[in-house]
Amino acid sequence: MKKYKKIYIEITNVCNLSCRFCPQTVRQPEFMKLEIFKNILEQIKPYTDYIYFHVKGEPLLHPEIDKFLDLSYEKGFKVNVTTNGTLINKAKDKLLLKSALRQVNFSLHSFDGNDGLDNKDEYINNIISFAKEAVDKTNILISLRLWNLDMDNATNLQRKRNSQILEIIEKSFNLDYKIEEKVIPSRGIKIADRVYLNQDYEFKWPDLKEIEDTGKGFCHGLRNQVGILVDGTVVPCCLDGEGIINLGNISKTLFSDIIESNRAKSIVNGFSRREAIEELCRKCGYMKRF
Repeated sequence: MKKYKKIYIEITNVCNLSCRFCPQTVRQPEFMKLEIFKNILEQIKPYTDYIYFHVKGEPLLHPEIDKFLDLSYEKGFKVNVTTNGTLINKAKDKLLLKSALRQVNFSLHSFDGNDGLDNKDEYINNIISFAKEAVDKTNILISLRLWNLDMDNATNLQRKRNSQILEIIEKSFNLDYKIEEKVIPSRGIKIADRVYLNQDYEFKWPDLKEIEDTGKGFCHGLRNQVGILVDGTVVPCCLDGEGIINLGNISKTLFSDIIESNRAKSIVNGFSRREAIEELCRKCGYMKRF
């Protein structure tokens, strides 16, 4: 039986920010119901051990995220949560000491993408405070992400955008080196026990309005990962935030049948030949990383 390294589950497509680098969804705002989530877990259990609360939306907005974590633990899953971090103080009691929670990824570049976030010190300090408490009390891994480097002028833009945040991190963890001098784009560095920092280049989300490239490339979609949107729509990867490549709905069709469909197989076989079958894939900037 096929095993995925990760399955993305979008427990909500609602977000409290409007980041410049993240296209706003045109879908109906929605929060996943616990019963639908339970059905998803039961169907995907044979196919993965790791689920990610991530596609569009801010998962910490979900009022029942603690119940989602409890149910994930009951079903034997390890959960990774990706968040912009602005709500971490309000949500931390729903996260800490939850046995299912494996890792929390903080998209620190969210601050750079929002003019309305005024206090960078408070923002990053709240995240660092959570990270230290999580490491002290639990086995949770923490990933601090700054995915906002410019491909053409990474070093200068990195310093301009991220220097204040990096300085706060350096002081908070008593680092005896400058992170800028250690970190390599797309590779993380360990800055403390179970705390990692990763910088990478900013990428464009796939969009049918983008210029189509040659279609040559590779993607892990449907090979190592698959996504499930808040309404149950199954998509090849976490970047199809609008469900353009709609493979079926898990509430209407068995997950096992969806991933074995002709369309799904065609996508996987195409990438085996380094060929993008779907139009959206041919207009995805992330595919070029492979």
